[in-house]
Amino acid sequence: MSKNIFEQIRDGEAQATIVYKDDYVTAFNDLYPDTPVHVLIIPNKLIKSMDDIEEEDSIYLSKILLAANKIAKQLNISESGYRLITNCKKDGGQEIDYLHFHLVGGCRLGKMLSLPKESKKIMKNLKEKNLNQDKQ
Repeated sequence: MSKNIFEQIRDGEAQATIVYKDDYVTAFNDLYPDTPVHVLIIPNKLIKSMDDIEEEDSIYLSKILLAANKIAKQLNISESGYRLITNCKKDGGQEIDYLHFHLVGGCRLGKMLSLPKESKKIMKNLKEKNLNQDKQ
């Protein structure tokens, strides 16, 4: 089975700008950043998604959080603020089957979620339904 791009970056087989690496974590600049600072942080063990985490993976998760803290300080966004995001599976927006966190900042961030048109329609219908139930 061939390696995905994150495995290749982790193993030094694909080019990326590594901003942090230790025994548990690799962090690198996103090729298509959404903010001035956009770093991807991955565990050095292949875990496909948040849904696949097991008890023995807790060391990787804690190291990811500590790395995010260090990277934010290193890139001078810890004082102004940043966001650490992970997506889980298709509906959660995960595009690569490898657990990863987006460390984003360097500017004021907007809404937590930006929903696609079809999801906005679902939410509108749900709000209308709840409003109608409250009137009864």
